Amino acid sequence: MKPEQQGAIFTQIDEVKQAVSEALNHATKLGATAAEAAMSSTSGLSVSTRMGEVETIEFNQDGGLGISVYVGNHKGSASTADLSPKALRSVVEKAIDIAKFTSDDPCNGVADKALLEMSPPDLDLYHPWEVTPEQGVELCIEAEKAALEFDERIVNSDGASFSSHEGLRVYGNTHGFLAGFPRTRHSLNTMVIGQDGEQMQRDYAYTVSREQSGLKLAQSVGLEAAESTIARLNARKITTMKTPVIFRADVANSLFGHLVSAIGGGALYRKSSFLLDSLGQQIFNSCVNVSERPHLLKGLASSPFDSEGVKTVDREIIHGGELQTYLLASYAARKMGMTATGHAGGIHNWLVQQTHDDLKAVLIEMGTGLLVTELMGQGVNTVTGDYSRGAAGFWVEQGEIQYPVSEITIAGNLKDMFMNIQAIGGDIEQRGSVQTGSILIEAMQVAGE
Repeated sequence: MKPEQQGAIFTQIDEVKQAVSEALNHATKLGATAAEAAMSSTSGLSVSTRMGEVETIEFNQDGGLGISVYVGNHKGSASTADLSPKALRSVVEKAIDIAKFTSDDPCNGVADKALLEMSPPDLDLYHPWEVTPEQGVELCIEAEKAALEFDERIVNSDGASFSSHEGLRVYGNTHGFLAGFPRTRHSLNTMVIGQDGEQMQRDYAYTVSREQSGLKLAQSVGLEAAESTIARLNARKITTMKTPVIFRADVANSLFGHLVSAIGGGALYRKSSFLLDSLGQQIFNSCVNVSERPHLLKGLASSPFDSEGVKTVDREIIHGGELQTYLLASYAARKMGMTATGHAGGIHNWLVQQTHDDLKAVLIEMGTGLLVTELMGQGVNTVTGDYSRGAAGFWVEQGEIQYPVSEITIAGNLKDMFMNIQAIGGDIEQRGSVQTGSILIEAMQVAGE
């Protein structure tokens, strides 16, 4: 990173901090008993191509400041993209006016001062890339070209896209908290179409990182997309049955996404979760352990504090299958008579402990069953835990992939699915907030022919 780049982003952060501070001060002058304000902004380049031709080149820049004021237990919120002194005063006044008409709620308010991260660590999240549109186009074309030349059965492309963005986040409240940090995100993906006879299939590949050097080569992204597409050709239907199911790592993280929803404070205090009153209870097979590590350097889901300024800390989410914590923002914590956990705005780098070396070992453990590589639809009810989604993947016998399958539905209940996890592979998917390997579930209902 060039010194002038680093200097520019921190100058920008200081300017935003000043705007946040002015908004908070004005809110106090107008009678707010507490207030909080936050601003996020993002700018960068997005490029897409298809069949070697440029489709879009976009320069993006957006952001805005939002403020919430509390007059006693009454809350009012407003936002603006204009940081001029006049606009800041106006948005604060609107928030104060709104608070006059909202209900009195004793759970309203900023996070408790004792929980705030007053000295945020630097997590090395900012790695700007002075990439030109021409370079972005070149990367897209290279990825597409590698895929199209891989096999004559790759007959078309759904395109490739590249993005490189940098941004900042600043948060402050009337407890004296005021902090911000910059971050970057770069990505490249491509999707291609394969055909064999009358059947056509498509698949994709992508790479994402905080820094340029963390991205896979464009050629390897293209080759991965082509290989995945070819592997899906000549897919068959299978008969309806109950069978073991492996969720490949890149779809297995969705299972923990349902856990996040079910143990989040909003669902719990509304009593709309299938995991009510589960704290300290065994909800997974004892082989399952999940840790949260918010301070991983360059982590895609790393953050020194949550969206309320609450300090993020290392936590054990699941230990020996037992639920160790709920995920609580301040409002939900007060509703439940508990303490905020630093999860306002989401989770931070969940690491799922493996039980087997790799996907091959999990396949061998399963023997015969279904390997799911794609999920479709939204048939998950986090109130009851009922689970039903369209799927595609591969049929496996004696630990070896036999042929691709498609047009199937897998169904079960998340409570049973969690308890029946038999193995977790070491093929860790690292491109999201949940890092897990492939997951073997003892049995699920599969609807086919």
